[in-house]
Amino acid sequence: MNQQIVERIQRMDKEKVETQLVLQCAPLIVGLKTSSLFFIYKEQLNQLYFLLEGSQLDCYVLRETVEKAAVFLYNQKRLEHCLAGNRVRHFLAAAGYSRWEPEQVLNRFRVRYQAYAGQEADFPHELGLLLGYPPEDVEGFIRNRGKNFLYTGYWKVYYNVPAKRDLFHMYELSKETLIQLVSNGVALVEIMEAYSGNR
Repeated sequence: MNQQIVERIQRMDKEKVETQLVLQCAPLIVGLKTSSLFFIYKEQLNQLYFLLEGSQLDCYVLRETVEKAAVFLYNQKRLEHCLAGNRVRHFLAAAGYSRWEPEQVLNRFRVRYQAYAGQEADFPHELGLLLGYPPEDVEGFIRNRGKNFLYTGYWKVYYNVPAKRDLFHMYELSKETLIQLVSNGVALVEIMEAYSGNR
């Protein structure tokens, strides 16, 4: 990330939902990613719902604490496509899933995520698949216990480094583009409308 972008980030109001969406979810907003895990203050949930209204993105609250909320933001069609893959279904079935509709999967995942957050269960590795990470990298992470990766970026890479490096570069470019647009006064709602045709 170049210095100009870093300076723009420093001038942005980090407390605003719009800013956090750009910083945490740019690849999702522009249609490069299936989903993102988004953390905001609980009091900002209504504002998030308002921003997403009319967009191609849906949200599912996974967990709320006194102050914060963990929200799964996703593109319905892309998530359906992800869940249709045999390798993904095999992985999910081994983790106790029996239905493949996004709402059913997210209902089950929320239970597993909350159990993990409450320190009652191990980390639910299917999160990587739900976020659109390639199954080979999720499986590589589990097999290697998070070590011996070949490259790291948005996730730890165990296979096909050149393709993943290129993808991460595209993710970073999407983030830089949205930062420039927002810092130049373009409303996030307008940006989301402009990119909605790319999904």
